[in-house]
Formats: sequence, structure tokens, C-alpha cells
Amino acid sequence: MSSPALVAGVDGCRRGWVVTTTPAAGPAPIVSVEVVAHIGEVLDRVRTARLRAVAIDMPIGLPDAGPRACDLATRARLGRRRSSVFLVPPRAVLGSVDHADALRRARAVDGRGLSIQAFNLLAKIAEVDDAIEPSLTSAVVEAHPESVFAELAGAPLATTKRTAAGRAERLALLAEPFPDSGEVLARRLPGSAADDVLDAAAVAWTARRWAAGTALVLGDGTLDRRGLPMRVAV
Repeated sequence: MSSPALVAGVDGCRRGWVVTTTPAAGPAPIVSVEVVAHIGEVLDRVRTARLRAVAIDMPIGLPDAGPRACDLATRARLGRRRSSVFLVPPRAVLGSVDHADALRRARAVDGRGLSIQAFNLLAKIAEVDDAIEPSLTSAVVEAHPESVFAELAGAPLATTKRTAAGRAERLALLAEPFPDSGEVLARRLPGSAADDVLDAAAVAWTARRWAAGTALVLGDGTLDRRGLPMRVAV
């Protein structure tokens, strides 16, 4: 089967995952934006060679204890926007019944706490962890939208993504890698927020760079216990 010419960026949303698809070579428009119920639907497109690369705004590769080097490196690069990067919790917290349970598990591992924001992502983290296998990680990579926007702008953004000014700034930055895409990126999809679509588009740029072999990779090359690389691509 010939290599596909499409890549995708994925961001979690209320009803599942926002998926933005674009040609692997750019600049080129976003060709589709959709919401899928389960991340496995996207990974199946990699398995069946319908997508050359996928970048997901969700942790891939979970530590047994302590912070991941890639999270610390991503925070350092973002400076004033470092709070947009949360330290990925240890694998032991997966399956926690509530925040108090997750907090107990996290503290038992390495003494760290666990924010409610991180706890609210545990179901999505577990979904990705259950669906992915190491053989897919040559094509599937973790990415971080604010790192993409900082790279496109040349510096971390001062605006936040949930404000009108922040959305406008991010749309303007996406216009260069994804020309003629403003209308599709401004569209509201049921079960998702406006910033979910912009974040998915941002990491689609990372997927394009990953497919081309030009992405910046943050991390120390460590694999987790499942053999998944703990890294963040930009």
C-alpha cells in the first residue's frame, strides 16, 4: 500500500476527540474537522495506512514515579505560559475512583500531589494508554498546542485561548501553515469548544513536521514500562 498523504492533529473534547486532518506537505488547508467518540478510531487510521502521522494533545508514556523530562523541558520553553503544561501523574493513578483516591495513590508513589485538572484528564489518558501500542509510536506522537503556537509566533503567547483575543491570535498564527482554513477552524462542532478545534489544528502542524522528520522532540529518550516513549514533539 502506498504511503498516505494525510496527517491529523487530535485534541480531547467533551464528547470524545476533535480530529483535524490536513495534507502531510504544507502549507495546505485543513481538509476536515470532526469529533470521534474514541481515540481508537484515529489509531485505526494509522494501522490501515490512511494517516501517515498523528499528533495527540494527551500524554503518551506514563512515568512510574517523578516528573517526565519532556514535561519539564516543555515548561521551560514556554516561560510565562508554563502553567499550560501539567506534570503527568504516575501510572499508578489510572483507575482511581475519585480525586481523593488518585491523590492518595500519587502521594504513595513519590509524594507528589495531583491537581483536580490532572485528575479530570485521567479517563482520556487511560483511553490513549489502552488503545496505543509501541509499534504505533513511529507514527503517533504526543504534542502540546501552546508549544506549537509559541513556535509559530517566535515566543510564548501573552493571550489565553479562551478569550476572543486569544482565539483571534491563534487563528492568525494558523493561517500560514493552513491557508484558507479560517472558516472551517471557526466552526463549532457539537461536543467540543472553539479552543479544542484550534488546539487540534495546532498539533496537526506538529504531525506534519513529524511526518517530514523536522519536528523538535523534547525529552530524554526514556521509555515507560510499556515501551512507550515519554516525549513531546513540536
